[in-house]
Amino acid sequence: MTQPPWRRERREHFPGVPAWSLATSRLAPEEFGVSRLEDVTREWAWGGDGAGEGGAGRADGAGVRVCVLDTGVDAAHPRVGGLERSLVVADGDDLTVVDCDPVDPVGHGTACAGVIRSIAPAVSLTSVRVLTDGRSGSGAALLAGLRWAVEEGFDLVNLSLSTTRSQYLPALHELADQAYFRRCLLVASAHNMPVVSFPWTFSSVISVASHDEPDPMTYYYNPAPPAEFLARGVRVPVAWRRGREIRSTGNSFAAPHITGICALILSRHPWMTPFQLKSVLYLAASNVVTSKGGAHVRA
Repeated sequence: MTQPPWRRERREHFPGVPAWSLATSRLAPEEFGVSRLEDVTREWAWGGDGAGEGGAGRADGAGVRVCVLDTGVDAAHPRVGGLERSLVVADGDDLTVVDCDPVDPVGHGTACAGVIRSIAPAVSLTSVRVLTDGRSGSGAALLAGLRWAVEEGFDLVNLSLSTTRSQYLPALHELADQAYFRRCLLVASAHNMPVVSFPWTFSSVISVASHDEPDPMTYYYNPAPPAEFLARGVRVPVAWRRGREIRSTGNSFAAPHITGICALILSRHPWMTPFQLKSVLYLAASNVVTSKGGAHVRA
């Protein structure tokens, strides 16, 4: 498959036409391989259920690049299965993103990466450490890490974090919009407390809160956003520090379930746009029903 158009250098401006336009009399519009959305089922979307099995006909996340912005990721943990790259937002005036050892002093980022890997075993994972103690980090570091991930062209960015500081809202909003138009989809966990925070409240991201059922592939559309989807997030078995496994609860662990499912969908339908992907998630959710012949049935 050729390079998708949103990953290429922007075409030069044509004199005599407005900015962002295309002189179609001189250059034909490019055909776009759209993914049709009629009769969307889980079988169509990723090949059916069976978490992490990667069975025949089921997508496994191959070809999809995911960036985990968190506390770092322990690449040696069995649940993680290695990283494409490990980076950290370095201290200093410029807050540059530099390579670092693939470790996690806390465990939170490793937990999120392990969940993604369990859903999409062939996905490519990259870690960017923006948090220090699993709970806090500077807003500037978050912005620097997210900006790097968007510019690097990841397909998905998992953000199991948020900030309540409104001074970062304009810059975060701008970055979320940039990601959307570059086909880099942000999957963000809702805050664990009933407070307003960002970026999960932005319409350009996929926002995730928890449900309390044990099936990792069961998720629900939430008809009362801002949290749009509900995924497993209560007593989740996750990877942790020093090769351990624990059970933990939080929206932080619901988000990577949806990130993993998005990776499965993109693995099967790589040209899907962010709004299509969000639509497919909605149509394949466990509680979404359709009307067929007057009777409502699960999609």
